[in-house]
Amino acid sequence: MQTAQRIIVNYQRKRFLISAIVALVTLSLTLGIRFISQRSLNQERIHEAATQAVATLDKILLPLEDSREETMRLVGLPCAEVQPLIRKKAAILQTVRSIALVKSGILYCSSIFGARDIPVNQLQPALPASEARLLLSTDQSLLRGSPIMLQWYPVSADGEDGVMESINIELLSSLILSPRAPLISALSLTLGDRHYIEGLGVVDRLADDQDHPLYRLASANFPFTINVSTPGATALALRDLPSQLPLALILSTLLAWIAWLATAGRMSFTWEINLGIAAREFEVFCQPLLNTRNNECTGVEILLRWNNPRQGWISPDVFIPIAEDHNLIIPLTRYVINETVRNLAVFPPDHHFHIGINVAASHLRRGLLLKDLNRYWFDTNPIQQLVVELTERDALDDIDYRLVRELHRKGIKLAIDDFGTGNSSLSWLEKLRPDVLKIDKAFTGAIGTDAVNSTVTDIIIALGQRLNIELVAEGVETEQQATYLRQHNVLLLQGYLYARPMPLAEFPLWLAQRTPLPVRHNHPSGPIMPLR
Repeated sequence: MQTAQRIIVNYQRKRFLISAIVALVTLSLTLGIRFISQRSLNQERIHEAATQAVATLDKILLPLEDSREETMRLVGLPCAEVQPLIRKKAAILQTVRSIALVKSGILYCSSIFGARDIPVNQLQPALPASEARLLLSTDQSLLRGSPIMLQWYPVSADGEDGVMESINIELLSSLILSPRAPLISALSLTLGDRHYIEGLGVVDRLADDQDHPLYRLASANFPFTINVSTPGATALALRDLPSQLPLALILSTLLAWIAWLATAGRMSFTWEINLGIAAREFEVFCQPLLNTRNNECTGVEILLRWNNPRQGWISPDVFIPIAEDHNLIIPLTRYVINETVRNLAVFPPDHHFHIGINVAASHLRRGLLLKDLNRYWFDTNPIQQLVVELTERDALDDIDYRLVRELHRKGIKLAIDDFGTGNSSLSWLEKLRPDVLKIDKAFTGAIGTDAVNSTVTDIIIALGQRLNIELVAEGVETEQQATYLRQHNVLLLQGYLYARPMPLAEFPLWLAQRTPLPVRHNHPSGPIMPLR
């Protein structure tokens, strides 16, 4: 079982642990949220940059697509007739460097040079082609070696006739492919198996840089892809994380301090007892009393046990004194009375069967006990005999003796529990007029071993018999003790020799079998103290 000191230390540890956990969780959540937020923002910016580049290039190519039918109708017409038209169209489109008309594989008219007679595949080996094509290449006419984007529209089924439009990609690269450090280190354009990189021109392959992976976004209108080279949204968010540390530390320290203050009141044993009462964590046990004259069970003493789900089994020696010191013993006693009344059916319906309930002296002040008994006990008209066992831990001199007389008038027996160990006085025997004296187990255990305590036991026995007060010996554990007590006419015995404390639900089975129950493995193995 837990000890008071261990429980207090556990509460202090829990309080420190809770505050530390709050601090760590706050620090982790703050940094985590900032990291996730920054990473999402980086991803949005990367996607936005790629989307903007795709949209810009789409806007350049869509006018060419829209006017291609008009231009394709010019193929085959004399160059002198159509050259002003295609020159005007190139000027209007602005981004188009030149427009060339091809007939039977021969480039015969250019918006820049006018009439020509050059095989188109001599200028662009990939042309002519039977399907429309968009490709990256280099200029072989005006600015030799400069990168261009070519748009080819075939007119004939064999692809020998068509329109070739050259777009000056270098003029557009600063608009659509400019990097935005540190988020974006480079942008590139991919068409087929060729790529354009600002500053490098048209290349056959992109460099494989593991530190700057590519984010690719394809156009929905044309067969090109924008590649964004970036350190990565995650890497950039991690790089930015240390700048968020001061804010996270401030928040974690503040919430840890709040948690420390908040647990000051809750991390206390009195709060634990109140929680135990509210959550019905306490369990009511009973220990039988035997009349050794006829070996019959004549009653039980009601005991309180606490299997705290947070601390484990807590001894009554721990929680009862604390409850008494913090004015919680009366709520605990009410709990015991209420639970006993709810389970009266487990006891024999006999007027001579005694049910003993421990009551602190403070409960007898201002008529509190009588009010509680009227509410819980008398209201159910129980058959069994109630015995109020008054503990001597509290001073007995401020008891309302009128209440004692009223209890006697109502047929309730009064017992002094653990007689001889507390604040007892012989004069109180006259004032209280108890019906029962319960010999404390310390004196019972001294029988045959301790000469001084054994003598005190004899004196208590003689006193009880002299005053015609019924005697009950607690803590009987050996046959030697039982024999000695019987020889001295103490016939009501209670202890492990006959039965250990047991849950109320097990009492009918024990009574039917009349054999001591074995030690329950899920209950404490040490001595179990009553509520006193």
